[in-house]
Amino acid sequence: MAAPALALFSLFALVPMAIVGYLSFTRWNGLGSPSWTGSDNWREALTSDVTRHALWLTAKFMVVSWLVQTPVSLLLGVFVAGRQRYRTLLAVVYFVPMLISAAALAIIFKNLLDPNFGLGATLGLPLLDHNWLGDPQLAFYTTVFVVAWQFVPFHTLLYQAGTRQIPASLYEAAAIDGAGRLAQFRHITLPQLRYTIVTSSTLMLVGSLTYFDVVFVLTGGGPGLATRFLPLDMYITGFQSNEMGRASAISVVLVAVGLLLSLIIVRFSGFSRMRSQQAGM
Repeated sequence: MAAPALALFSLFALVPMAIVGYLSFTRWNGLGSPSWTGSDNWREALTSDVTRHALWLTAKFMVVSWLVQTPVSLLLGVFVAGRQRYRTLLAVVYFVPMLISAAALAIIFKNLLDPNFGLGATLGLPLLDHNWLGDPQLAFYTTVFVVAWQFVPFHTLLYQAGTRQIPASLYEAAAIDGAGRLAQFRHITLPQLRYTIVTSSTLMLVGSLTYFDVVFVLTGGGPGLATRFLPLDMYITGFQSNEMGRASAISVVLVAVGLLLSLIIVRFSGFSRMRSQQAGM
């Protein structure tokens, strides 16, 4: 029964990955025939200051993005999990960013944040009147904000679904024992959402390795190297510098980091054992 799915996965995932792995050991400009160069591409990729900076920037982006998105998504998810009608309406509003394509979203924010005719200049608000995408110190965190604005609704939906699976009897028993809302959230909601947090964090951290479209349209990797994350560095190396071999090596690094990160999260979170949080009920 699994054969068709495995065949499709092999055709569209394993085979391309094998080809990319082969290309990482060749010199190719995308047009002629690849020529074998051994480990030259790997040596150039791993010793390049630009690529190492992109790897560090990607790691920093993963951490900062997780620190921003997780608490916001968790609190919003728990809030909109209530059965009140106004919370259902808010859940619909929160989900709107997911309906906008990444390119369109980047174009919208690029215009809103423009220092000449953007939101800050139009409204005359000093707080918003900054060169958000032109300042190397601000561009990174502005990109984090835009990505969070796009993906917080998705993770909010995960936490909303997880919260609604928690038996109401747990909260009723806690209320009878005199536990307040904060105590219930700490001792019931958070433990019951353990595996939801692991799932959300895995998608969030591994997904940070694939952010390309938003960053490419929003900043193009600039100013300078301020937002040149590893996926964008791979694209620029391959399609602008015409070094497909080195770009393939960078892509293999991306896949390896994503797999390693997923394995670490699953291993140390106990997610693979999937122990029931409702045992004894």
